[in-house]
Amino acid sequence: MTLSARNSIAVLVAFIALAFSLPAAFAAEPPRYNVVEFQVEAVREVQNDLLNATLYVELNDSNPAALANAINSRINDALRLAKSYKGVAVRSGDNRTFPVYSKTNVLQGWRGRGEIRIESKDFEAAAALIGKLQASMQLAGIGFSVSPETLRATEDQLTVEAIAAFKARADVMSKALAGRGYKLVRLAISGGYQPPQPRFAARAASAEVTAPDLEGGVSQIRVIANGSIEIVE
Repeated sequence: MTLSARNSIAVLVAFIALAFSLPAAFAAEPPRYNVVEFQVEAVREVQNDLLNATLYVELNDSNPAALANAINSRINDALRLAKSYKGVAVRSGDNRTFPVYSKTNVLQGWRGRGEIRIESKDFEAAAALIGKLQASMQLAGIGFSVSPETLRATEDQLTVEAIAAFKARADVMSKALAGRGYKLVRLAISGGYQPPQPRFAARAASAEVTAPDLEGGVSQIRVIANGSIEIVE
């Protein structure tokens, strides 16, 4: 017998052995009966503890270099002012310059826009800073949300509550179906959080601007436990 023939026979024997082992492997998983699928959720309203705001300056000039210099100077002044407010994080935002054309497609000049974005848990300090900045900038919008650390801690607590609610519902279903108990077949945990939509505002710059009163409101956080159980008869 040639080596090639021996190899072919060995492969055939291995294939036959695998074919006979497959039914046994599938048979190892017993069929499930009396399977019930359901889901429960744990929900909590949480105070929004993080503020985000965007302020901008928008200018026009016939000279793009002079325009860029004026905008950058205004932004730099705002950043220096913001750094004096402890507990308020500030960073540069969008900064761009684009041409302005007439109806006949003739270049008339340039328009530029620069932004700064602030973030803080200290609403009072943020409001004071916004009021100061509005003397030379415009307020594009203010948004409130739940901070990442608060969201994570709340989701951990809700996960424990959702699993406890799942177990309690499983006990009720088992008793209602005259079972001796239940086996957990599948359990999936998912979270849901929809931050509120930001509030947008546009106000002309003024030498005297009263700091805005800020109320963060609440967000609803939920954790869903979805799964299935097998009722034991």
